[in-house]
Amino acid sequence: MRIGLFGGSFNPVHKGHMALADTVMKELSLDRVIIIPNGESPYKSSDSYVSAGDRLEMCRLAAEDRPDIEVSGFETGRQGKSYSIFTAEHFRKEYPRDELFWLMGSDMLLYFDKWFRYRDILKLVNIAAVTRTGEDESQLVHTAEALGKYGNIIVVHHQPLVISSTEIRKMIKNNGELSCYLNEKVVQYIKMRKLYI
Repeated sequence: MRIGLFGGSFNPVHKGHMALADTVMKELSLDRVIIIPNGESPYKSSDSYVSAGDRLEMCRLAAEDRPDIEVSGFETGRQGKSYSIFTAEHFRKEYPRDELFWLMGSDMLLYFDKWFRYRDILKLVNIAAVTRTGEDESQLVHTAEALGKYGNIIVVHHQPLVISSTEIRKMIKNNGELSCYLNEKVVQYIKMRKLYI
């Protein structure tokens, strides 16, 4: 099988995340994508995070009607910072014969060589760097070529939904209309749990 590993804070998960998963699934002929909400990110402040359990549940609700998308609690169940190498090692053991693709935004690829044990990650998984349509790709291509000596880097083109989790959190605080950005079940969960207010 060809499996995509899609990590992130998903704070909250939105339709842009799901659209990105769909694009990569189609472009790389993936059999499924595993969404992996992180626990404690080594790169981001967790001040604005809701609990790992809430983020995991929102991802499950967003993927509930999608048999080709699975949600994993591997990182949210770990103690300490969620370094990607540990996740890559875990899924390589889970799927020893399958081809794994680590999904990331093009901005992440540009500083991927700063990630903890990045060369070891490249031995375990392919990297699928998703670029926004119209983005200047010269630096991205240069970075992909430089990292290519350690593993396989694929650039995937995607027309994103122009919204971020940060903007959505602001909209929630201001009682904005969320249905065009969030799955309805996720909207109801946020309201029920009084998240981000």
